[in-house]
Amino acid sequence: MDNSPTALFDSYEQDFKTIIDSIREKLEVEAGAQKGEQRKATLRRVEMELDEADEMVPASFVSQMEVEIQGMPQSIKSKYQIRVKSSKGELTKWKKQAKDLHLANSRSELLSSRSNPIASDDPYADSDDVNSQRARLLQGTQSLADSTRRLEDSQRIAIETEGVGADILRTLRQQRGTIEHAVEQLGQADTSIDRASGTLKGMVRRMYQQKYVTVGIIVVLILLILIILYEKLIA
Repeated sequence: MDNSPTALFDSYEQDFKTIIDSIREKLEVEAGAQKGEQRKATLRRVEMELDEADEMVPASFVSQMEVEIQGMPQSIKSKYQIRVKSSKGELTKWKKQAKDLHLANSRSELLSSRSNPIASDDPYADSDDVNSQRARLLQGTQSLADSTRRLEDSQRIAIETEGVGADILRTLRQQRGTIEHAVEQLGQADTSIDRASGTLKGMVRRMYQQKYVTVGIIVVLILLILIILYEKLIA
């Protein structure tokens, strides 16, 4: 079993590429050759695979890759962050293509029903009213697609902002640990300085004591010499 810090990331990335290849096959080959319900079924399968790969889903492959990056050494983290960014870009491209195919399929169905008035639920309905309703429905579909795209953009920005905030908090925790370590070392230095100061004071005190003893001995010797000289002079 590979226990390297990038093993799980590589595994998730390989699974992500497998899903992207499947999505590419469905959108570029299968959906292009299909119509009606077959194309709808293919697009639904594509949506499920996109959800499985999407970074906004907590258990998706892109989200798992981002989680694995957090535990990597700083020396290789930037390289893998670039790979995740590339995966997100590819995912966004295929999501856009899937939405475009959805929209094109909806337009095709609307245009088909417009060219076949018998398909209307109300055979007595005015043709202009039916066309107006279909135009509004098409416009509503377009607005819904635009709103969905904007919502996903907002969610992506929120996730990126959350990631930046997590990095800032992690950096702050590291700086806090550095400061606490520096404070601890400063406290140890203060203790060492206090101990050295006490030692120096003791040495100075002993020096003065030895000085006083030496002066006392000299005074005693001088007195003894004077006494001896006095006694010899008297004798």
